[in-house]
Amino acid sequence: MASATYLIVIPSFNPGSVVLDVVRDLAPHGLPIWIMIDGSDDGTPERLAELAESLESVRLFHFPRNRGKGSVMLEAARRALDEGFTHLLSFDSDGQHPPDRVAQFLEMSRQHPDAMILGKPQFGREAPIERVWWRKAANFWTAIVTLGGGIGDSLFGMRLYPTRPLKEAMESTKWARRFDFEPEVAVRLSWAGTTAVNLPTPVRYLKEEEGGVSHFRYIRDNLLLFAMYVRLFVGSLVRLPRLVSRRCRRRP
Repeated sequence: MASATYLIVIPSFNPGSVVLDVVRDLAPHGLPIWIMIDGSDDGTPERLAELAESLESVRLFHFPRNRGKGSVMLEAARRALDEGFTHLLSFDSDGQHPPDRVAQFLEMSRQHPDAMILGKPQFGREAPIERVWWRKAANFWTAIVTLGGGIGDSLFGMRLYPTRPLKEAMESTKWARRFDFEPEVAVRLSWAGTTAVNLPTPVRYLKEEEGGVSHFRYIRDNLLLFAMYVRLFVGSLVRLPRLVSRRCRRRP
């Protein structure tokens, strides 16, 4: 049974019509759904407004210019905390995440209420090979900077966070406001002592003719992630005694 303290948040920037199917598929779970419209100008805000009129659980938040995924997620966390939501499930608007796995995330969170529940993507053959290999590199460096913190995948967007730790982790840095949101916030939560619980989760990459939209830019976003891991590596050195102590306590 869904708890009133759980909330689904969908960051949305020019996702195309697929976002409408995403919202319809999530609605039966009975959770409040907040759609953070991040400067979209592709006609989806108007269509989402029409859909929201027929779905009582849906609320729209409009931002006139694109601020970045991390920025709108921080805004969602602040508002959610003010309204008493203890947990926040982030769900992408591009159709990659499976709505039928939401119940598993909720159940795992109820078993581990202080943990971050991280989707660990299970790729199909359609996944771009360069994206898959880049994830392996990102996950390698995530393990380094957390000293084996147990983060199964640093980039996958379907995650269930405890709201207050998420807000505090994001407010501890001026970064993690754009594509670097997922990896940096997972690392910072791990540094703060939040346990990672990984759930294998199917992911699909929609073709253009299926409504697939990608805003990933290989040069721009890879440079952003490279700079992020340099910063996080330096940060891990500062925290090394604490990380080593925590790692030793985890050993049987």
